[in-house]
Amino acid sequence: MAGAIDIVCNPFTPEAVDNHWTGLDEDFKKQVRMPEDMRGGVSMDDYLKKMDAAGIERALLIAVRAGDINKKHGFEMPYEYVHELCQKHPDRFSGLAGVDPYRGMQGVRDLEYAVKELGFVGAHLYPHWCELPPDHAKYYPFYTKCAELEIPIMMQVGHNLVYSRERRLPSVGRPICLDQVAIDFPELTLIGIHIGVPWTDEMISMCWKHENIYTCGDAYAPKHWPQSFVHYANTYGQDKVLFGTDWPVIDPERAIKEIDDLGFRDESKQKMLRGNALRIFNLPG
Repeated sequence: MAGAIDIVCNPFTPEAVDNHWTGLDEDFKKQVRMPEDMRGGVSMDDYLKKMDAAGIERALLIAVRAGDINKKHGFEMPYEYVHELCQKHPDRFSGLAGVDPYRGMQGVRDLEYAVKELGFVGAHLYPHWCELPPDHAKYYPFYTKCAELEIPIMMQVGHNLVYSRERRLPSVGRPICLDQVAIDFPELTLIGIHIGVPWTDEMISMCWKHENIYTCGDAYAPKHWPQSFVHYANTYGQDKVLFGTDWPVIDPERAIKEIDDLGFRDESKQKMLRGNALRIFNLPG
C-alpha cells in the first residue's frame, strides 16, 4: 500500500507556538502527555522525519480559525503560513481553510480565496471555539460556499477538552447536529472528526444515515478507540472512515503502529489510511 494520509494535522512549529497560533496552554500539553522536549514546537523538518518513519505520505495542515478572534484567547493560524509550508513541500502537505462565522461575508470570501488562489483542498471548523452547534445559521453561508467549491468541510464533534484554563468552552458539537445540515446541503461533504466521543455511536449513525457524512479516527490513540468505531471502520463503514492524528496530540508513529495492532482487514485499512482521503479531498496519487 502507498503511504497513509493524515487529514487532521496542526502545524506545531516553534514559530506557531511563539506566535500563539496553537491555542494550547501548558496544562493541556501535560494533560495529553506531550513530551516536555516538544512543548516549544517541532520543526517541519523533524515532523517530516516522523511522517517518513510512520509511512505517512501526506498530511492536511489546518489553518485554524478558532472562533471570534476578538474574544480573549481567540487565535488563528494564518492562511499564508500554511500556504508557505505547502509550497515548500507540495508532495507532502495540503492546506485546510479555517472557518470563523463571526467574520461574515469577508470570511466567506477568505475561504474562496484560500481554495482558488492558495490551493487549499477543504475547510475546517471548530464549533466549540465558536460556541455555536454545527447546525447554527451562522455557518450556512460557509456550507453553501463549500458546496459551490466542491470541497469537504471537517469539524470537531463530541466533547472538547480544556485547551486553555482561562477560557473554558462548551461542548456544542453533538454529532446529531449534522443531521439537519446534511439534509439542507445534500451536495456538501461533511466530516465529523475526533470520533465523536462520548457520542461515537451517534456519529456512526449519522454516517450510516447520510451518504455525505464521514468520520475520522483522530485525536485519540487508536488503542483507545471505542470498539463500535473499530468495528464500523473495519466492516460496513469502511468507505466512511478516514485517518488522522490531530498532531501534536497523537504522534504519527504511535498512531500507525496501534492501527496495525487492531487487526484490520487489508481492504478496510487501505481505505481508512489512504483511499477514502484521496477520493474525498480529490488529492493526487
